[in-house]
Amino acid sequence: MTRFDADTPTGRQELFAAAVAAHRERDSPFITIEPEPTPAEDAADENEALPEDAPEQTVPWIQLADDIVNLDCTDAELDRLKALLDEYPDFRIDELSSPADAYGTNVRITARADPERLGAFFDRVFQSVYGREEEYRAWVVEV
Repeated sequence: MTRFDADTPTGRQELFAAAVAAHRERDSPFITIEPEPTPAEDAADENEALPEDAPEQTVPWIQLADDIVNLDCTDAELDRLKALLDEYPDFRIDELSSPADAYGTNVRITARADPERLGAFFDRVFQSVYGREEEYRAWVVEV
């Protein structure tokens, strides 16, 4: 990979697909993708004590390890994720875990797909589930 960020729908999907392909070629443990923090997320990161509404104010991330997509969601985000998965019938939620000391739910999804389909799915998650605008910037922060 030569590029690690993008800010257009096509650019992000290509970036995410390239990251998936690199992950598979290198047999790396996982990849991690993050969007640029919103002003509210930046403010939450600067404060040691998270506000009461912290789940909506933390920077989202997506990880892929082999064919498992891993992400954290609030209850509202989980509802949006389940609705999005209706468009991806070949992807399925395998595990939901909500530790008592954590905000929200960790979701593990089996997603056996080619890099391009995964790239498109990741972009849709950031927009549909996490509410990012169409021109948000994202980074592949670990391959």
